[in-house]
Amino acid sequence: MDEPREPEPGDDLTQALEALRREIRVRFPGHDGEPARAAVDWDALYASLRRRFGTFGMSERSGEVDEFGMDEVVLSRARPVLDFLYDQYWRVSLAGVEHLPATAPCLLVANHSGLLPYDGLMLAHGIERSHPSGERPRFFVADWLITLPFVQSYLARLGGVRACRENAQRLIESKRFVIAFPEGVKGAAKVFRERYRLKRLGRGGVLRLAIETGVPLLPVGIVGAEEAHPILFKWTTPARAVGLPFLPVTPTFPLLGPLGFLPLPTKWVIRIGEPLSLAHLSPDSSADELLISRLTEDLRAQIQGLVDVGLAERESVWG
Repeated sequence: MDEPREPEPGDDLTQALEALRREIRVRFPGHDGEPARAAVDWDALYASLRRRFGTFGMSERSGEVDEFGMDEVVLSRARPVLDFLYDQYWRVSLAGVEHLPATAPCLLVANHSGLLPYDGLMLAHGIERSHPSGERPRFFVADWLITLPFVQSYLARLGGVRACRENAQRLIESKRFVIAFPEGVKGAAKVFRERYRLKRLGRGGVLRLAIETGVPLLPVGIVGAEEAHPILFKWTTPARAVGLPFLPVTPTFPLLGPLGFLPLPTKWVIRIGEPLSLAHLSPDSSADELLISRLTEDLRAQIQGLVDVGLAERESVWG
């Protein structure tokens, strides 16, 4: 017969832990045996949330989305809001639609303003309503704007397309009206004292595209958009933390908080000019840097002239 075993020093601790385990099992059913919770991977969590926010509402996409992301169902729901902005809020006056070709493609080149592409939305909306074909132009959107949560998916569904040479080529090949803003961020970042003074129009990409494809190129002057969000000055350092080229300081932002993002109800005047005369140029002419530089300056002067006409026709900022 074995001799009774002397209790080990750790037996009391083992018994106490077992008693504690039983108490937990009674008080919190279902928690016994759960594995230890892993440490949170904050980088992975942030990336996951950014992806989810960037595709917010995508589950509602209809089957009528075209190859560039425009969704007829979403667009039809947004038209009452766009009509309100066009007719009552900004009271847009559009002239020169008769200069557009009867059928697409064509390339419209306009002055640019503001962080959000209200100018592209209103020009596209006005042409869709006024042109006999009912064609809705696609407007280019800057790269940095595409990366923001919510923005990319919704703008694409309303006709916005990421600005790049490849997309421009595809749009023209698919017979679309295309709206470009070659001033880029320089135009969007203009402060109030520089309003309606056109910046340099990139490196002539729109001219090269028009010459190589043979599509009509029409200048457009937009007046009113630059006062909808008048930028008094810009913050650049804090903007980099959120992926923006700058944070605008306007009369209403950041003073009014989120309400400061609402645009002002300025009076808009949009003028579409006659097509540039490029038909006599061969596709090889796009490689002539001096020619492209001269034509770019001619295009800039024509857009500036249309802007000046719009400013003269408008009685005041408010109409």
